[in-house]
Amino acid sequence: MTTTQTSLTPLKASDRIHSLDIMRGIVLFGILIMNINGMGLAHAYGDPTVSGGATGWDLYTWITSNMFFEGTMRALFSLLFGVGMFILLDRLEKKGAGIEAANIYFRRLTWLLVFGIIHAYLLLWVGEILFSYALQGFLVYTFRNLAPRKLIFSAILLFAIGTLWNYADYKKDVKFMEDVAMVNQYKADGKELTDELKETSHEWEKIQSERSPEAIEKYNTNMRKGYFDVVAFLAPINMNFHKHFPYRYDVWDILSMMLLGIALFKLNILSAEKSYRFYALFCIIGYAIGFSVNYYETQMVIDGNFSLLSFSKSNITYDLGRVPTAMGHIGLIMLLCKIPILKWLKSALSAVGKMALTNYVMHSVFAMFIFTGAGFGLFGTFQRHELMYIVFSIWLFQLIASPIWLKYYYFGPLEWLWRNLSYRKRHPIKR
Repeated sequence: MTTTQTSLTPLKASDRIHSLDIMRGIVLFGILIMNINGMGLAHAYGDPTVSGGATGWDLYTWITSNMFFEGTMRALFSLLFGVGMFILLDRLEKKGAGIEAANIYFRRLTWLLVFGIIHAYLLLWVGEILFSYALQGFLVYTFRNLAPRKLIFSAILLFAIGTLWNYADYKKDVKFMEDVAMVNQYKADGKELTDELKETSHEWEKIQSERSPEAIEKYNTNMRKGYFDVVAFLAPINMNFHKHFPYRYDVWDILSMMLLGIALFKLNILSAEKSYRFYALFCIIGYAIGFSVNYYETQMVIDGNFSLLSFSKSNITYDLGRVPTAMGHIGLIMLLCKIPILKWLKSALSAVGKMALTNYVMHSVFAMFIFTGAGFGLFGTFQRHELMYIVFSIWLFQLIASPIWLKYYYFGPLEWLWRNLSYRKRHPIKR
């Protein structure tokens, strides 16, 4: 069976799955709650004691984001990306695209990888995810036709490997802190340090210096410089992320959720087709497990005074907390999709979701002009809870702007560009 290149076109608006667009819009907003900390503060994405405040409303903000959003929004975004790439391939193959389906798929991922590099290095967001999604998307192709049960098993296996790696890192950190204590004891007793302890002492001093007020102020100053100065300052950080994260975290964190997402889609869970009772149970069970683990981790970190070891230990149960919480979020979002109320809000969220790539990159553009020297240079000047005002403002803007844009155009501007590059054909954008 063959088909012509001209018949291979992007998904029409009438063919889109409404629940996926709504979920994509909600998750996109949730991701900004986490990302804003890295966009506006130095080294404060996870540890509030470094910068941004760790008392009062700042502490409550950290607790809330850590309990409900940390890891779960990224999990759902990864899940949705996997589903989107599966739908693309499935639709093309059903049209008889043959090898051209693979060509479009891999061109799409290659251009996404390019977008990710531009996003990180030129739009100044070191926490960008498109580069990682492109790399893991190449692997998704192999797994796409597996049965749901095998996809779920593969995801669980990846989670397990990641958890074992986290446990191994924790044991290394325990040994490291024991050596740090020994270094302090040697210094107190006036003993000469061994070569191993000298190395430990040097590493500990480096960790402490990176968290010092002087280092944070230096970071803030660099981020407030002119555009090209900030590009040069962040380039080595981006390079380190792109070299280290794909094999250390992304396979176990991102690919796992992509495979789980395809499984849930094949089981018709993500299309809001199941009963109210099903999604209510999905929500209750997911939250019961996830919130319990997240509370345990959060309390452990607070009780440990935000120490390196307390964060390291909390990583052992990271997936056990974030994945069930993400499943609870899915149940709640599907219930929202099914109930016949708040249609205006769901319509606006759906529009945000349809323009997810544009809106995601727009977050970074806003951040670049608000925080770096390319704009107002306000990096490091906001407390953690004050950043939420910026988040809510961006939400409101995109809830209003996205439906208006889609009233006159078929795609968001970046979605349109991505489609043209993927299909090697210029598609109309104006309605």
